[in-house]
Amino acid sequence: MKIINEMKLSFPSKSCNEAFARAAVTAFVMNLDPTVEELSDLKTAVSEAVTNCIVHGYRHGSGTIFITAKITEANKVTVKIRDKGCGIENVNQAMQPLFTTAPEEERAGLGFAVMQSFCDSVKVSSKPQKGTTVTLEKYIAV
Repeated sequence: MKIINEMKLSFPSKSCNEAFARAAVTAFVMNLDPTVEELSDLKTAVSEAVTNCIVHGYRHGSGTIFITAKITEANKVTVKIRDKGCGIENVNQAMQPLFTTAPEEERAGLGFAVMQSFCDSVKVSSKPQKGTTVTLEKYIAV
């Protein structure tokens, strides 16, 4: 599919930047004239993915979060959120509802389930000690 527009963004893994990431991705898709619900869905999914980078990917330190986003001619928005943190040992297990690697922080373990409920597709690739990439796909109705 032909790419209509794309963006790249990177920022420190600080909690205050989670809102920035949401706003940046929202602003990027505005030219598609999404509904309030579509925007809310995308913001929530991006928020969850960025929070996972901060809380789990860089749990014992800090690093950089990378976001790339593309819009294709079919009004498909693809957002990749990537960290170079500790990675996920077992992606299938991590994607199960209620699984968390940070129980001491009272995490519910619902991040991936939330992303899946608000996007058309969620893919996760990860390598221990190399980092994790979450790919979110959302079609914006015409």
